[in-house]
Amino acid sequence: MNLLEKEQLIAAKADEFESSTPQEIIAWAVETFPNITFACSFGAEDVVLVDMLQQISPSTDIFYLDTDFHFKETYETRDAIAAKYGLEFVRVSPKLTPEEQAAQYGEELWKSDPNACCNVRKVEPLTRVLGRYEAWITGIRRDQAPTRANAKKIEYDAKFGLVKFNPIAHWTSDDVWNYIREHELIYNPLHDRNYPSIGCEYCTRQVMPGEDPRAGRWSGTEKTECGLHK
Repeated sequence: MNLLEKEQLIAAKADEFESSTPQEIIAWAVETFPNITFACSFGAEDVVLVDMLQQISPSTDIFYLDTDFHFKETYETRDAIAAKYGLEFVRVSPKLTPEEQAAQYGEELWKSDPNACCNVRKVEPLTRVLGRYEAWITGIRRDQAPTRANAKKIEYDAKFGLVKFNPIAHWTSDDVWNYIREHELIYNPLHDRNYPSIGCEYCTRQVMPGEDPRAGRWSGTEKTECGLHK
């Protein structure tokens, strides 16, 4: 399918998907684009999509970006989910080890230049892995951040050159947690400790009452996104 055909298909399905369930969108996505993958960060939204995907297309690749800087709880959540479903997540690593990054850019790059750190540990690895696929699934929601407010459930991702599906774009946080509780899903215990959005350990703090749910990401800087979706 060439780019024009993909753009025409996306335009035709965009309105229809607004009234479709996440499961219906996922089912259509994996049937239409067999060479598809799901990017999992083991946050609340993503454990929901892992569960749906295992019911619909358990052979679909699920990858995660191992920045080497995740919380231990995130790695433990990964292992628990893998054991529950009997699956193997595709691990995608940066080209530089933490030691090599420190030697090249200086110690604690996440403090001196968080954008550069995200580029090394997230954006470049994501670009590399997505080059193997023609479509990807994400767990972004419109109410997570202003930068995501206009996310469509299907769109062409010009940054990475493939079709992007956001099946739960219209969901609220309550929708996510209702699904988790109803299906008794494993989730990152940091969510119970005032971490609504979980990234790398060095760049994520607890969110205080009354703060924006993403206030704990890159706190004290103007940075709001790691560069994966914008």
